[in-house]
Amino acid sequence: MILHFNYEELRALADAGEAFVAEGAHGGAVAAPPEGMAKVERLLPRLTGDLSVETLEEQRRIRDAVALIVGGVHERMDDRLIEYTPGHEEAVNLYFEYGHARTVLARLDRMGAEMEAILELIGGTRGVSDLASTVTFPD
Repeated sequence: MILHFNYEELRALADAGEAFVAEGAHGGAVAAPPEGMAKVERLLPRLTGDLSVETLEEQRRIRDAVALIVGGVHERMDDRLIEYTPGHEEAVNLYFEYGHARTVLARLDRMGAEMEAILELIGGTRGVSDLASTVTFPD
């Protein structure tokens, strides 16, 4: 399956992801476990265009990374709102970054639900976890 992005969504995810990793590397406010940081770091180089998502397991890894990015930008947006005002340029920019990243997360959730439904048809509810890494979804 293909996860489509527009330019603003790609930029928002890439910028927010880089900020997430930088904050975590410098002991910032990010409280992500090392495996979460690794997921985000693995996703960043792929944010150059639409993504081909072959398995439910891959969708879950991407979704986890995007959820961490969304959480990080939401936290930074809240901090700027409190530090400045809602109309401050940085707060407004973070609002749009959050909105674009959150939209991608919602699409990933829908994609995952569709993939799970197909796997349930193939293997029943007990087969979803077994098939998550083996059944591929064509583009």
